[in-house]
Amino acid sequence: MASDSHANPTKVSRNRRPEGMSLEDWQIALRRQYGRDQDFAVTNIGDDPVFSEFKVHNAASGNTYRVAIRGTQLGDNYCSCPDFETNHLGTCKHIEWMLAHLEQDESKAQRLHDGFFPPYTEVFLKYGSQRKVVFRAGADCPDELKELAKKYFDDTGTLKQDAIGKFPAFLSKAGEFDHEVRCYDDALAFVAEVRDEQHRKQHLATVFPVGARSANLNNVLRLPLYGYQREGALFAANAGRCLIGDDMGLGKTVQALAAAEILASESGVEKVLVICPTSLKHQWAREVKKFTHRSCVVVEGTPTKRADLYAEDSFYKITNYDTVPQDLALIGRFAPDLVIVDEAQRIKNWDTQIAKSVKRIDSPYAIVLTGTPLENRLEELISIVQFVDRHRLGPTYRFLDEHQQHDESGRVVGYQNLDEVSKTLEPVFLRRTKADVLDELPERIEKNFFVQMTPPQWDAHQDNRETVARIVQRWKRVGVLREPEQRRLMIALQNMRMACNSTYLLDQETDHSVKPDELVALLSDLFETPNVKVVVFSQWTRTLELIVRRLDIAGIDHVFFHGGISSKRRKEFVRQFHDDPNCRLFLSTDAGGVGLNLQVASVVINLDLPWNPAILDQRIGRVHRIGQTEPVQVVNMIAEGTIEEGMLHTLAFKKSLMEGVLDGGQSEVFLGEGRFQQFMETVESVTDSISKTPPEPATQPETLKSPAPHPVAFTPYETPQPTGQETTPAQPTASVSADAWNGLIQNGVTVLQQLASGNAKSIETIQDEKNGQSYLKIPLPEPAVLQETLTAVTKLLQSLQR
Repeated sequence: MASDSHANPTKVSRNRRPEGMSLEDWQIALRRQYGRDQDFAVTNIGDDPVFSEFKVHNAASGNTYRVAIRGTQLGDNYCSCPDFETNHLGTCKHIEWMLAHLEQDESKAQRLHDGFFPPYTEVFLKYGSQRKVVFRAGADCPDELKELAKKYFDDTGTLKQDAIGKFPAFLSKAGEFDHEVRCYDDALAFVAEVRDEQHRKQHLATVFPVGARSANLNNVLRLPLYGYQREGALFAANAGRCLIGDDMGLGKTVQALAAAEILASESGVEKVLVICPTSLKHQWAREVKKFTHRSCVVVEGTPTKRADLYAEDSFYKITNYDTVPQDLALIGRFAPDLVIVDEAQRIKNWDTQIAKSVKRIDSPYAIVLTGTPLENRLEELISIVQFVDRHRLGPTYRFLDEHQQHDESGRVVGYQNLDEVSKTLEPVFLRRTKADVLDELPERIEKNFFVQMTPPQWDAHQDNRETVARIVQRWKRVGVLREPEQRRLMIALQNMRMACNSTYLLDQETDHSVKPDELVALLSDLFETPNVKVVVFSQWTRTLELIVRRLDIAGIDHVFFHGGISSKRRKEFVRQFHDDPNCRLFLSTDAGGVGLNLQVASVVINLDLPWNPAILDQRIGRVHRIGQTEPVQVVNMIAEGTIEEGMLHTLAFKKSLMEGVLDGGQSEVFLGEGRFQQFMETVESVTDSISKTPPEPATQPETLKSPAPHPVAFTPYETPQPTGQETTPAQPTASVSADAWNGLIQNGVTVLQQLASGNAKSIETIQDEKNGQSYLKIPLPEPAVLQETLTAVTKLLQSLQR
């Protein structure tokens, strides 16, 4: 072990351990060397000039730590900094600085080395490979107190394991002696933590006697859970602080919500803080509303507004990573009982301000969610686990020394003994892949992924919305639209949708967007699972051009399929996607929505939603078809608060209409005036829920704000959660009654039947040779019917502006 001498040591390298020096000696020498070079400020907050408690302030970081000096030996002293708590060395840079500071005064230095023999007795927490509560008798400690301590502490002075539950009784009896006994806060907190864990596990074992099969889990949430989700929720509740690393699509969100409900009913949890990426905040709010009866507040806006939102009375507070550093004081006052950290790979780099800030949040319980706890380096896993349990993996320097492999120059070239890491993490880490729970999964898993808009996107969206509103108002006044106005209307609607993807679709110069970058991040997560292949659809070739730009930077192999591809090359693309294990991504416009068999993939991502639900079904049908051996995951990327979000309801409405017509609707149906009025009123009620003000704006990295590239050459490249759970299905909002929604569908069926009253054989499918889009050629109905239909549609558009 290291020498306890505090003379000025020889300088040691931070990067290479000196030959002949042990790992621990090296780490101690580094802290001693670094600490004594610092310029800290110190305040004595105790009674003694040497053996006392001090506040040591680091002006550079702004942090202040409590340092207790008891002697010169390793392990004698204490510091409240995170490094001391986890390094198992018995010292840190703050202690080393404090010792050097005291040694500058000759009389203090002499007293320091003479030793510390306090008259009072101490009960303190000793940090090491295992934290231990230690009893150290003072010089004036009565023999009777020493005898009492033997009932609770072993011969080394360490609190016995079976005495942890009796520790309060010991303190009570010790207080009856006419002798000072100092029990420090960290020791009390540690004992309370262990006692609470023992009590929680014993209690949950009685409430859920047969584990995940217990009937008491049946109604934890408003919707049922799959077996593996029940296991995950109960695992999280038992662990108290844990990491759920299930594959994407297995319902990590719903497991966290179920665990929160268990902890609320059985462990007194009353306040939950959810930390997630900005793009997922409102999605979390939807999930909370859908699965639970709890109140929920999304924290956003200015600092003043966020302060007010934190002060509101609600069970869930949902915030985003970027504001945590600024809101630590507000979060501290909120004092969450449970913190849920979603997409926790955002804290995988421990040097970032966000990671440091999240780890400063104090709560008894924590659930960390990520499908990719380890992406590139072992340090990423360490950083995430530190939030769950900073003691679990031991000192970082020792962990890396045991598991990293280096070349002759000291560069990390690989990892070893990773099975030991898995065993160490078992009590706090749960991971299941789709293959593990294949028998429990539904055939099709759907999820709506809400993203935000940048301010330029929102401006373009709203400018076109105003155009739509003006045209609708004119139609209301005069009752008819001329052909140029109809074209302007359709162009404005199309522009609103294109703005949701990127401003590049509108001007071919700028690239203000969020979806492309969110897609690449999502793909990176998906591709962490071996052999997963993904199909990405967009209506617009230009959207996919932006994706290709980012894929090339990320080094993700892919094929790009669109209407301009020849028949021969289409076959080459499909064969490459099927047969090349390195080609895991198939980008396609709706030209790939028909005639392709892509069941080698198991994930479909829709970058935008088509107006026609039949086209959406065609996209998914390329993957979800006969021959598919795995559940298919469908992800719809929706720009929050825009025409796309409104289209979620429209798609559900249209799908009901299409099914009604195609299932044998009458060739001629006359729509009564009263029913038509009811239909339009219901359309207005449904679409009135679309956002009229911009949601919290999104930002992009500066490197992505440069002008978009010229169109890429279209050449081949060489290179459960069950449906209705972790998803926000297209359905009426809470403000629309069930009767109103039913009325919309019933009346809407009649409208569509009017359009379908022509001879079915005269309906033709046409494909645009330029962009590969498919269209239906339908004979127009009678003028009166067409006028009524136009009235219905324009009324629908009018409601978009409200």
